Amino acid sequence: MTDDDSTLAQVRKQMEQRGVEFLFAQFVDLYARPSAKLIPAANLDDLVNDGAGFAGFAAGEIGQVPADPDIAAMPDLASFTPVPWQSNLARFACDVTVEGEPWPYCPRTILRNVSAGAAERGLELRMGIELEYFLVEQAEDGSIAVADKYDTLEKPCYDMAGLTRRYDFLTTVSKYCNELGWGNYANDHEDANGQFEQNFQYAEALTTCDRAIFFRYMVHTLAEQHGAIATFMPKPFTNLTGNGAHFHLSLWDGERNVFLDESDPRGLGLSETAYHFIGGLRQHARAYSALTAPTVNSYKRLKLGSTASGATWSPVWISYGYNNRTQMLRIPAPGRIEDRTIDGSCNPYLAAAAVLAAGLDGIDRKLDAGEPNGENLYASAYADNVAKGLRTLPSTLLEAIGELETDNVLRAALGRGRDEDYVDYYVRVKRDEWFRYHEQVTPWEVREYLTRF
Repeated sequence: MTDDDSTLAQVRKQMEQRGVEFLFAQFVDLYARPSAKLIPAANLDDLVNDGAGFAGFAAGEIGQVPADPDIAAMPDLASFTPVPWQSNLARFACDVTVEGEPWPYCPRTILRNVSAGAAERGLELRMGIELEYFLVEQAEDGSIAVADKYDTLEKPCYDMAGLTRRYDFLTTVSKYCNELGWGNYANDHEDANGQFEQNFQYAEALTTCDRAIFFRYMVHTLAEQHGAIATFMPKPFTNLTGNGAHFHLSLWDGERNVFLDESDPRGLGLSETAYHFIGGLRQHARAYSALTAPTVNSYKRLKLGSTASGATWSPVWISYGYNNRTQMLRIPAPGRIEDRTIDGSCNPYLAAAAVLAAGLDGIDRKLDAGEPNGENLYASAYADNVAKGLRTLPSTLLEAIGELETDNVLRAALGRGRDEDYVDYYVRVKRDEWFRYHEQVTPWEVREYLTRF
């Protein structure tokens, strides 16, 4: 019996035990929007052998045109996920193929390819993800407001009353995460009114990304059932802290964390390999932010200034430091790196692929991380930071994709499409997004300029 046969047998057993009657064959496009077909459980063998067929052009930004052959979503049996609130339903995360070949525009496939490069070095990326979200309500005019009208504190972070008012919702999400074996270990009211974070244990990168996609789907679905809208949008409110999706990163050789060195002379508990990884992240940060902060709205989170709570809690400067949330890269514990550029709109597969590729380049070329920064970068002057040699992250999506376009390391890592590099495809889609935004006349412009001249 092959490993695949053994895994399929395990899936069948779980399906029988739970009474699963239907399966989602689910994949994501460039924007990480989940698309799926609902497959009767009796057709499991056909799904495993042939996949679920889709007209790719109709399913979003997946590199297809209307004349292309159908895509097939091929289930990863290891990703089998029972849907906790619908006992007869389960989901597979799928890889996209076309005519039997891996489709190079599939984000999950791209992460697989970059991870394979790490495996050739004897390394595996393991990561956790902190997915922040707001619960809001939307008026008929399209405007949004925090769903909890009593959530009005100036500094609502960790507010017990706010947690209590959302107790049923938060504990339902927590229980479902634990039913799935993810190990939810904390649930908190975040820094903004109406904002929450629910954490689960780290895992191998592909597994964590699969879970992130399902977690967002789960939170959206349960919020609707509770009469609210969940949003992972990076910056839904001008005056409130935005939604991050920080990655906590470590590289492993078997069960050895190669980032860990308790004798680190800098006192951060990091190995030489980890410092080279940081060197790679710092080298490529301006380019990979196009994937970790991938929307127009992302750069309204990554900004100088403050919010109603007194801090944005998001980075501006390309820096690292010990347990310091004003840095781009925070070292919260020995053997671990937190990347704070990443926000709730990211495609986790593409973001993880980009971060891993950047870090591996740092290891391969033994790039210098520089010295850790212990300052409060929110309080130091812009000119002073520049004088110290610090660089800023891009201030707009257009600036970020311009950096990505010229980064040959990320270009190579993200791979080749059928007649173009994936980077060229990505930049084309995102440049169009930028110009669609840029042509809008906003209320701010009308207020600022209507009668000024």
